[in-house]
Amino acid sequence: MKYYYYWIALAVFIIDYITKKMIETNLEIGDKIGVIGNFFIITSHRNRGAAFGILQEQTLFFIIITLIVVAGIVTYIYMNRNSGKVLLLSALGLVLGGAFGNFLDRALYGEVVDFLQFNFGSYTFPIFNVADMGIVCGVGLILLDTIRSMKEEAKTNNNDNPQQDGDLNERNEQQV
Repeated sequence: MKYYYYWIALAVFIIDYITKKMIETNLEIGDKIGVIGNFFIITSHRNRGAAFGILQEQTLFFIIITLIVVAGIVTYIYMNRNSGKVLLLSALGLVLGGAFGNFLDRALYGEVVDFLQFNFGSYTFPIFNVADMGIVCGVGLILLDTIRSMKEEAKTNNNDNPQQDGDLNERNEQQV
């Protein structure tokens, strides 16, 4: 299953699509259902902008950017499918599924259905959806993979130059 990264994207997309349809068909905009007291509330909301409601009414811009990002991710995954970069490619699958989920909403309706609301005391975190979770988790895993790769590269560089380290230690000892 060398294409399982695309299956990850498809799973995120399908879960996102189903949950958004459930919200659209069962709740009016602004309706709320308490799940865990005032901490977690299902809230029917529409977002015509990007994350946290920025860049409202820029639908064409988001569609173009998303198409470029999706094409880039699909190409990168395809070209690197046999690279052994499981974490990175899985993360890109999450981002791909989320990006396509929100893209479909914007392309069809000009807005994204959001419904997951969390309150922390008097602070209400911006309402989001499953596609957003895929994107955020994917980006987090990309950062984790980048940090791991940097550490491995630094370790490899140190192991490739043991003589240099020894020479440096000798010079330091001579100076003392």
